[in-house]
Amino acid sequence: MASKTTWQLVPPVELPEEFLREVQRYGGDTGEHLATLPWNRAVRNLQKLPGFLDPQHYTSTDPFEFGSEMHQAVERLGQARHRGEKVTIWGDFDADGITSTSVLWEGLGQFFDTQYLDYYIPNRLKESHGLNCEGIDRLANAGTQLIVTCDTGSTNLEEIAYAASRGIETIVTDHHTLPDDRPPVVAIVNPRYLAETHPLFHLSGVAVAYKLVEALYLTFPTIPQQPLEELLDLVAIGLIADLVQLSGDCRYLAQMGIGKLQQQLSNPTRPGVAKLLELCKRTGDRPTDISFGLGPRINAVSRIQGDASFCVELLTSRDTRRCNELAVETELANARRQELQRDVMQQVRQKLSRLDLSTTCAIVLEDPQWAPGVLGLVAGQIAQEYGQPTILLSRDRSDFEDADESTVQFAVGSARSVNGVDLYQLVKSQSHLLHRFGGHPFAAGLSLPVENIPLLVEGIDRQLRQKIDAGEYTLGAIVEADLQVTVSELGKELFRELKHLEPCGMGNPVPKLLIRNCWFDRVWHRNIQDSKGRKVKYIKTEFSLWDESAEEGFPGIWWGHYKDEIPPGRCDAIVELDYNTHSQKRRYEVRLIAVRSSQHAGELGQVDDSGLQILDWRSSQENQTADVPVLQTCPASWDELRSWVREATGGTRESPIAIGYPPPEVVTPEQVWQQLVGIAKFLARTEKSATLEQLRQKLGIGDRSLEFGLQFLPQIGFFVKQDEGLLSFTFSPDSPDPDEAIEIHPFLEAVREEQFRRQYFSQISLEMVRSMTVL
Repeated sequence: MASKTTWQLVPPVELPEEFLREVQRYGGDTGEHLATLPWNRAVRNLQKLPGFLDPQHYTSTDPFEFGSEMHQAVERLGQARHRGEKVTIWGDFDADGITSTSVLWEGLGQFFDTQYLDYYIPNRLKESHGLNCEGIDRLANAGTQLIVTCDTGSTNLEEIAYAASRGIETIVTDHHTLPDDRPPVVAIVNPRYLAETHPLFHLSGVAVAYKLVEALYLTFPTIPQQPLEELLDLVAIGLIADLVQLSGDCRYLAQMGIGKLQQQLSNPTRPGVAKLLELCKRTGDRPTDISFGLGPRINAVSRIQGDASFCVELLTSRDTRRCNELAVETELANARRQELQRDVMQQVRQKLSRLDLSTTCAIVLEDPQWAPGVLGLVAGQIAQEYGQPTILLSRDRSDFEDADESTVQFAVGSARSVNGVDLYQLVKSQSHLLHRFGGHPFAAGLSLPVENIPLLVEGIDRQLRQKIDAGEYTLGAIVEADLQVTVSELGKELFRELKHLEPCGMGNPVPKLLIRNCWFDRVWHRNIQDSKGRKVKYIKTEFSLWDESAEEGFPGIWWGHYKDEIPPGRCDAIVELDYNTHSQKRRYEVRLIAVRSSQHAGELGQVDDSGLQILDWRSSQENQTADVPVLQTCPASWDELRSWVREATGGTRESPIAIGYPPPEVVTPEQVWQQLVGIAKFLARTEKSATLEQLRQKLGIGDRSLEFGLQFLPQIGFFVKQDEGLLSFTFSPDSPDPDEAIEIHPFLEAVREEQFRRQYFSQISLEMVRSMTVL
């Protein structure tokens, strides 16, 4: 592997006695492993700890916390029901979108007869995400008067306006990035309008849809015939499959939903879900049953077939025979997806073997034969394995016509990030080369003329190299371990203890266990089989794991790898402990995450008493001492964070330091501009001055954003003078009104980008901070 892989072990901590006692109520006599993990993940509040470990102690949030938008959505749906209007649910084709649509189909179905309710799922391979005008035309011709989106729609301003021109009003329920201006909709229920610390902020699309249905149940309690809780299994599937941060109501809904899901095999109220669980040989009582079982199968349908509309029927129909047919079709699509993913992965690795990755920062590869539906999955694997942002491109099967009416061949693909690299901004810097582009900092989709690919490769690499040279990003794969254990500790007791952390996901990952000086026996690999017993070209390696503590080997599995990839002799391994319901014997086993020969043991990057100790006080003020330097302001870049570390430690590792900044205040870029104008008015009127640092602190922005802001002030009559580090302002009475709107887009974009970065650093894991701030 060309990129260096760094192993990190979270250092041991001495837990407060009262915290350990509280955890022991849930995790057995010792509970030490269980207590260490939430403490290291900043779950330290004794009042909130019971609700984290047991959903029965959590108080769910009222859906009307969404404010007027939720009230408007409920009122409009009530009007549609009273008037007999036709309502269409517009969903998405991934697991979150399919379950969102299913929740609204069942939930709204309690209030609307089926003749007045319909749903629409775009074709992944033809229409892509979001609303589109062709689909809106079809709905208008079918008599739709109100669209309710789920897991999509927030930025579809043109399409929403087009729907209005066709006489269709729109309610948006979504969780994706917000537009600069509120779209012209009846209501937009999106948790991104809430503060980042709000318990609803991290809801996925299916959870937002559930909250809308919950609001309807509260407003019209005598109408529904089905208990609201019957939807929770669908909510859990979408939440966990979408990889959102499982905190607040997200964690609560996932916990409660898994409780409902595990009832499906014994009491199948959803025959389609029960059949899927049967086919993937899982019980539904673990989040991994979703992330490795149900979720990939639902996602596979659109990746292979494009049209995933039947998945809504699969999840909601009570017709057992029909559901069995659809479940088998879904299983076969997933088998085909696995095979395509393996083939593309193999071809990508072959291409990488012919490259010198030491000369490139980003991995950008193209092949006209690659299946577009699996490129995102493979790009994610490569990015994690090599520690470099990855873009994989195939060819669009459609022809596009340019202005000269000559045929243009387009490449389409997916991009995935790693190590906090802002992929969205990286690709956006090359927007002049692109045909379409969308996504977020960690994942994106794009298309561009094939002839522009060499320019894209050069531009992406140049931009990323500049960021790395400036100290903002660091490349290289990072493997993090939470605990060091022995083989003899693996098994039922440790599994039960760690299970209290579930559901795991973003912000609360599955515990990674480091096992030192171990070895492997009975290592063999084979192809997996599909539901009809046919071999699928997707490899898994099985083994028995030993160390000096073990009287017998412990079983394990390594997905997608061959037996020859396991080093001979003594090794270090990082694993996840699991209970496998898939095997005939039903056993506890480990999933291998990373392995290397023990001769590299000295490279383990554990931070202990001999190294720099960084404490995480972001969510707790307990145990803080005046002797420890604390970073009180949320940084906006790795360079800013590293500079503070160097200053706080004086370049040594002799004493601990702490990050203790609160979440950044939620202020819109427009409000920041108004604050800047207000400061300029005050200083001009009082003839006082201020330093750049005072302005930065007051506005909560950095140098680049402030520089843009100062450049725009003269357009509204404020003239800035700098003398010996002090800024003074004068105002010309002949200038435009200071409150008059002017075009300040570069300033707003700079503030928005900086705010995103601060939000990222406000929740980044302590392990990442340690690994990226090595002196």
